[in-house]
Parts: sequence; structure tokens; C-alpha cells
Amino acid sequence: MKLDLTGKRALITAGAGGIGRRTAEMFSEAGAKVFICDIDQNQLEDARDKIPNLNGTITDVSDQLALKDMFEAAIDDLGGLDILVNNAGTAGPTDRVENISLEDWQTCIDINLTSTFLMTQMAVPYLREAGGGAIINLSSAAGKFGFPMRSPYSAAKWGIVGFTRTIAIELGTDRIRCNCIQPGAVEGARIDRVIKAKAEAKKVSENAMRDELASIASLKTFVTSDDIASMILFLCSKAGAHITGQALSVDGGLEGLV
Repeated sequence: MKLDLTGKRALITAGAGGIGRRTAEMFSEAGAKVFICDIDQNQLEDARDKIPNLNGTITDVSDQLALKDMFEAAIDDLGGLDILVNNAGTAGPTDRVENISLEDWQTCIDINLTSTFLMTQMAVPYLREAGGGAIINLSSAAGKFGFPMRSPYSAAKWGIVGFTRTIAIELGTDRIRCNCIQPGAVEGARIDRVIKAKAEAKKVSENAMRDELASIASLKTFVTSDDIASMILFLCSKAGAHITGQALSVDGGLEGLV
């Protein structure tokens, strides 16, 4: 099945690496014009050089004023909006709840959840003006299971599920579809950092921690950025035109989290 986004205008947060980068690539290949933001200057420049029909800017999504400036630049560049992908996130601290500082908690919530709220709030008038569109929020397997030693991250990702389902109801009459993706462990630099932190906290080797994480998936494997981006592309295309209000797992059949 060829999924077509010809003429669509898409904004992707944290779009220069990982899931965001692969989504930007797939969107461009499908005919969309894409604007991204990221905090990594080198990755952003690389994405601009290598992905056709893409522009972007450096943005810290935890900074409300910076987020507003980025959004205005995106609208100027795209000429409107049809698709919003709230991909920006951070792993947050790895520790028992009684040891987590309020500052670390707030930073994790701001990047993962508050930025999703702010971006959605800014995007809705433009999606409505376009006659409808799609919002994709990145939740996590941590948004459907308890996740020991990662309470701020899990709280944020559960919050994204509730937020997504609520705005899907609110925006349905505007033909704005809202879904979230719940990835399992995704191969890449982010999960490598999580594995290192959890291995140190549990006083085991990184290889042992990686094996333990893989063992609780039915397919006994991690997923890839391609897996997640393919689902996002499907949901934003005509093939996903009647899917909204869903939390869709792409996780190899996770049975829990450790």
C-alpha cells in the first residue's frame, strides 16, 4: 500500500533524530512539506541537508516562549498546518520516588506532557482552518504499565493517553483526528541511556539489563524507529481517516515493564 501525503503540511517536534527523524523522512517521501524543531544543532543541519521539503529550527520545548516562536516560524514556512506530531520527550530521572527532586519531576513533565498541550493548543486553529487534520502524540509503554524507578516519565506518558482521548472527543466535529503511539523499547541512543541508568540503579550489567527488557516482550526484541514512523504515517494518511482517540501500541507485545 502506498501512503500518500502529497500537499500536506506537517510539524514534528524533536524531528532531527530517532523516531522524529524517521517520521520526517517518511513524510517527505510521501509528498509532505515538513518543519521540525530539535535541540541538537548538528542533527538539525544534517536533516535539513538530507531530507527534501524540510526546514526547521533549534527549540527547547520546555521553554514556552521559544515554543511559540518556533510554531510561528513553522506556520510562516509551511503556509498552514495539516499534521502535528508531538514527538519531543525526555527519559527523566531513574530513581525511587522518594529520591526524585521536584525540579527533575517538573522538567520531565514539562518536556513530555506540557509541550504536547501547548503545541496542540497552538495547532488547533490552523488544523480547523485546513478543514481537519491529524495530531499524533508520543506516549509510551510506560503509559499503560507501571514503570518502577521512572515515576515522572510514566506519569507524563499516562497523561498523554488521557489528553489524547479527550481532545479526540473535543475535536472530532472539526474532523481533527487525535491518536497516540505507545512504543516499547526502541533501538537507539535514548534506550541505551535508559539501560545504562537502570543497570546502575539495579547494580547489574548493561547487557543483563538489555536482555531483561527484551525478555518481557512476546517477540523478545526491541522495536525500531521505522516501526513507529510507519504507524504514524499510516494514521496521518487517508488509510487512517477513521481512526481517532486511540492509544496504539507498537512494542513487540510487551507484557509489562521492569
